[in-house]
Amino acid sequence: MQDVILEVKHLSKSFGSNEVLKDIDFTVKKGDVTSIIGASGSGKSTLLRCINLLETPTSGEILYHGENVAATGFNATKYRSHVGMVFQSFNLFNNMTVLENCIVGQVKVLKKSREEARANALNYLQKVGMAPYIKAKPRQISGGQKQRVAIARALAMEPEVLLFDEPTSALDPEMVGEVLSVMQQLAKEGMTMLVVTHEMAFARDVSSRVVYMNHGVICEQGTPEQVFGDPQRQETKDFLSRFRRN
Repeated sequence: MQDVILEVKHLSKSFGSNEVLKDIDFTVKKGDVTSIIGASGSGKSTLLRCINLLETPTSGEILYHGENVAATGFNATKYRSHVGMVFQSFNLFNNMTVLENCIVGQVKVLKKSREEARANALNYLQKVGMAPYIKAKPRQISGGQKQRVAIARALAMEPEVLLFDEPTSALDPEMVGEVLSVMQQLAKEGMTMLVVTHEMAFARDVSSRVVYMNHGVICEQGTPEQVFGDPQRQETKDFLSRFRRN
């Protein structure tokens, strides 16, 4: 099991009396691109926020290389430098330039020198096609460009796993493609990714694994061929039939 990076075991999350996640189990291996699909409100984003410790699980374990990160006293900041996150609302610092957004975390968290952080940031901004905009502030660029900067910023921390929380849902349709193509390229290069997405074509064509959630539980998981081509559960069939009609 050497290549297992993350293991979620019996994870549950409640907000008051509302149980949003119920007994979630799945594994992320090195190089996996796992897409989490399901209707809005099925618990997908909450699951990602638990994995990144932005929400505290009510019960269960999240094992990173066998160590339970949900345990009391675990160093969340250090963990998040290994397990990065790209948010649907970009979460860029509006008062900083594109370049500065990609430098600041490296200096503060990874303790890199500014010179090293700058060179690293430029490398990743180049990779996502945003090198010409390094002096721009977030308000001066489009939503698709902001999301590409957010991906570069996450990559600059050189994480082992990258979590994407509906990275295209806040974008105009014509900008979705530019972000998905960056993600597709990362997948080709072997980046381990966990992606909450409504982009079914991405889930089907780019993922190595697909997890279908409904009402806070994992109904079905497997390869895209299994989940899309031969779904076993009626809920999965109903959900995918809506996608096929679109």
